[in-house]
Amino acid sequence: MPDKKLTTIEKALALNFDPLKYGTIVEIGAGQEVSRWFFQAGGAAGSIAKTMSAYDMDVSDDIYGVTADKRYVSKDRLERMLKREFELNISRLQDKRSEDSQYFAFANTVAAQGFKKREECHGWLGIRLQLTPQSEPDDIILHVRMLDDLPHNQQEALGILGVNLIYGAYFLNKEPEALLSSLMDNLRWGRIEIDLVEFRGPTLGAIDDRLMALHLVKESLTRAVMFDLNGMIVIPADTLYKQSVFGIRGAFHTVSDTDIGMFNHAKEKFLKKPNVDGNKTVSIAEMTMADIANEEGIDTADFLRRVDALSAQGFYVLISEFFRYFRVRQYLGRYTREPVAIVSYVNGFAEIIREDYYQGLDGGILEGLGQLFIGDTTFYIFPNIEDGKIAEPKVSLNDLPIAGELRPLVTYLHQRGQIVPIDDFSLE
Repeated sequence: MPDKKLTTIEKALALNFDPLKYGTIVEIGAGQEVSRWFFQAGGAAGSIAKTMSAYDMDVSDDIYGVTADKRYVSKDRLERMLKREFELNISRLQDKRSEDSQYFAFANTVAAQGFKKREECHGWLGIRLQLTPQSEPDDIILHVRMLDDLPHNQQEALGILGVNLIYGAYFLNKEPEALLSSLMDNLRWGRIEIDLVEFRGPTLGAIDDRLMALHLVKESLTRAVMFDLNGMIVIPADTLYKQSVFGIRGAFHTVSDTDIGMFNHAKEKFLKKPNVDGNKTVSIAEMTMADIANEEGIDTADFLRRVDALSAQGFYVLISEFFRYFRVRQYLGRYTREPVAIVSYVNGFAEIIREDYYQGLDGGILEGLGQLFIGDTTFYIFPNIEDGKIAEPKVSLNDLPIAGELRPLVTYLHQRGQIVPIDDFSLE
């Protein structure tokens, strides 16, 4: 790995001047942004056999086939593009170039900002490549969110990311964590988020995608990653779309029967709300890396053990970098406008009704609580559990250990039905 980060032009030149790495770049949705860097660098004929954009849907279907869901910004579409283009490279070039050549096909399909405002600018990027001459190909697949406001900025960021992926796939494939970190080279934080990565193939398939997902959070390449009921990585936007969310936050070093009982008890109440559809509700357990971010090392294997334990109990699991509750609520609000509920113990809830908890916000605690209780948000508050017993007194808003001047805020939220004390829970 180089001692210093290369510029985007330097990465493109390294590929252009390598006589053995040769392939195709095909892009849908944001222009020829990746291939443009290779032509701008000079010597692109040394690395690029073809560039193409199939913007017309009928043209794209004719080249790559019709996907079952008829979506054009999808993993299925990307995989079709990679398969088709890589096979064409082999059939057209293998007998005409050096037998030491390593062929690749890069593709992206994105929904970038256009004339009409999009709620979510996102896309799929991937590369299929030979890591050694004449070998079976390996794949790297990414799902990204593009966060720039202006179309040309999104296009620029996508182009830089694409060059980083192609370069990293060839030169950093033996260091997968370094490869992922390098994807943000020459990109300011906050322009791109990568919330899914998959490695496949005879060599890269040995990489644990779940560990790599945690690395995305650890290195702030994304704010959070989500695991499904089988403990596998999924895209939050797909999982949460038009779904009500019932969640619990914690460390979950153990998943106790008490925690599950408490959660299910409150969920029964949540599902009785008239605007909540039980068939469109997901249960989420969220864990944060924020409280250990300053410690030396993060035990990602331990996080995965906890993910598996929670998945076995019927939870989707969100691993985030969020320190404060309202950031979790904001994140969920990206993807769903449906009701959201959160379960907490008394002491845990009291921690977020503190003015110093919201230091750094211009509006202080009023701004923070406003963002936490946005829309239809409910907190179900349970009594503390001490030595396996329900602590006394049970849940009473009057007994919350908070500053007196903040009690009217709690009373207001309680009267609105957004804070619900649970006083009928039993450990029996």
